[in-house]
Amino acid sequence: MKSITIFCGSSFGSEDIYKKQATLLGQTLAKNHIQLVYGGADVGLMRAVADGALQAGGKVIGVLPYFLQSKEIAHKQLTELILVETMHERKTKMNELCDGVIVLPGGYGTLEEFFEMITWAQLGLHQKPIGILNIDGFYDDLIKLVQTMVSKGFLKQINRDMLLISDNIEELLEMMKNYEAPKVGKWISKDEV
Repeated sequence: MKSITIFCGSSFGSEDIYKKQATLLGQTLAKNHIQLVYGGADVGLMRAVADGALQAGGKVIGVLPYFLQSKEIAHKQLTELILVETMHERKTKMNELCDGVIVLPGGYGTLEEFFEMITWAQLGLHQKPIGILNIDGFYDDLIKLVQTMVSKGFLKQINRDMLLISDNIEELLEMMKNYEAPKVGKWISKDEV
């Protein structure tokens, strides 16, 4: 993997461990020569992961919609900042630029980005690994919900298994490097879209 997209909160959250782990993730990506792609902002966990990578000499590409420039405040020290028109363009560009995705703690926006990327994978639109860095059990309840989706017949186990989960950065990166996507998409092939 040469490039990983990170989805995470524009806030730091209530626990200091979120910021520490986001910074460490950025540093770890840089040390492994993995380019960081993220939302381009200079706030919250978004800033922490970018600063971690930059401080360790890594390359960081931010993708930010024009209308969020004033709210999220574009990071000034990035390797590259790409400005786009819409949130959908942002996700599309971030997907184009990466070989995998890691999700950190965040709010509605982070979950929306995560679910769109895992849905695209389920539909066979990409075969990239999607990982959750489950810092301090932040996503435990979401993971339980996903398992309920399987047990209640709304999600196949093979699609649940597409989701890689760890609370350890190195372990998660190793899982992502070894990931093999399911051979069959949910209903359609990429050519049919």
